[in-house]
Amino acid sequence: MLSSAAYAGSEISSMAESSILYVARRGWHIDIGVAAADLSPPLAQAAADLPGARFVFFGFADKHYLLAKNHDGPVLLSALFPGAGILLTTGLTNSPAEAFGAAHVIALTVPQDQMRALQAFIWRSLRTQDDLLKVYREGPYQGSVYYLAAPKYSAFHTCNTWGAQALRAAGFRVRTAGVVFAWQLWAEARHLKHLQDRMAASGASLLSGTYD
Repeated sequence: MLSSAAYAGSEISSMAESSILYVARRGWHIDIGVAAADLSPPLAQAAADLPGARFVFFGFADKHYLLAKNHDGPVLLSALFPGAGILLTTGLTNSPAEAFGAAHVIALTVPQDQMRALQAFIWRSLRTQDDLLKVYREGPYQGSVYYLAAPKYSAFHTCNTWGAQALRAAGFRVRTAGVVFAWQLWAEARHLKHLQDRMAASGASLLSGTYD
């Protein structure tokens, strides 16, 4: 078994049947992204709202804070307590590395069943009606939209907690409790990438043998 506390929980050696999950660090906030072509129903509705997007990134946030005109003390304080959540969804026409900078993007390989599990998690995070996804409002820049979120945002369930839960849904054994800051999730994602690269170089999978 792996001695690391973070390793993939599913077989990834079948590269022909795998997809790429992207982890993007945007300052204090981390987004989870996939290629638009890899989106399957019902989450594929998000791509329809972002015409021309080659990649789609999802980021959980505090609705009141994100939409506030001024991020003053009272607004910052309110984000500590459970409140409405929102998902900022960004469509990229270029590559994630070009959009966010190569140093701020980690690409992780996932098998198709775990990609479906990831998308199911993101779908459950969205507030929908009759299995239909509705844009709440346009995002802060071209190629972005807001969707209302099902989970609440708080100091103990931040954008980065949600990101860790997304990775867990995708089959990676990562810590989710207590993950509130971007650097915490980024460190776990970097470790996962390091393990995947070493396993790929050795021709092994993350579930075979012992790897220290």
